[in-house]
Amino acid sequence: MATHVDHAARAAAFAALHTPAAPLALANAWDVASARIVEASGAPAVATTSAGVAWSLGSPDGDALARDRALDLVARVVAAVSVPVTADIEGGFGADPAAVGETVTGVLDAGAVGINIEDGHRDPAEQIERLAAARAAADAAGVPLYINARVDTYLRGFGEDATRLDDTLARAAAYLRAGASGVFVPGVLDPATVAELAKGIDAPLNILLGPGAPNVAAFGALGVSRVSLGSWVAEAAYAVVRRAAEELASEGTYGALAHSLPYGELNALLKS
Repeated sequence: MATHVDHAARAAAFAALHTPAAPLALANAWDVASARIVEASGAPAVATTSAGVAWSLGSPDGDALARDRALDLVARVVAAVSVPVTADIEGGFGADPAAVGETVTGVLDAGAVGINIEDGHRDPAEQIERLAAARAAADAAGVPLYINARVDTYLRGFGEDATRLDDTLARAAAYLRAGASGVFVPGVLDPATVAELAKGIDAPLNILLGPGAPNVAAFGALGVSRVSLGSWVAEAAYAVVRRAAEELASEGTYGALAHSLPYGELNALLKS
């Protein structure tokens, strides 16, 4: 069992991975098998995707999954890999700041060293209180939890185009003052905007990448310290399920399975 010192050291080591010189690139996992595959690729850390986790447990994404089920999954992933794990906890799995603090305590008990927590449709003032509660819970545990504060202004198209950058920077600054370690701004890939975000946010910037986006190094050159694939990997995996099922039902063939991971390789990953 990891000691308190081990946990704190692992959290500090995870934070140190955030640098534009070599951005932390996270192919988000959603269960033990996907986490093991990500680790085996050489990734220095594993991040969960809230959407993939929820879907794999039979729930829609968006604060619908029960907290205990989410934390159980985090604990299983942490136990299965040797690299640091950061958990996407959606909006915090709690109706108020105190409940968010309880969630964070559960995340730490599970052995994770980081979280993603999103503002979504919440008023920034409310999100500030929730982030402060998360930081207080981590401080009480003596672990420098990496709190990645997700700002959804671009992802959800909040506000006017002309003021969205300023709104995002204002939210980011307030969230950092509340205790966030870094800022995640999904939904933006425009190089000029990304560069302005990196310049204006006094902490590591995380963005969401996917098909059609430039490579990781290009965003590192803009000042980005962390990139994530979010739910894209889980979506791609489920797309194979649909293609295989539809092909089997309509054609009686199996072409969709041509690039499957070999049974023996996957089985071996889960034996170790």
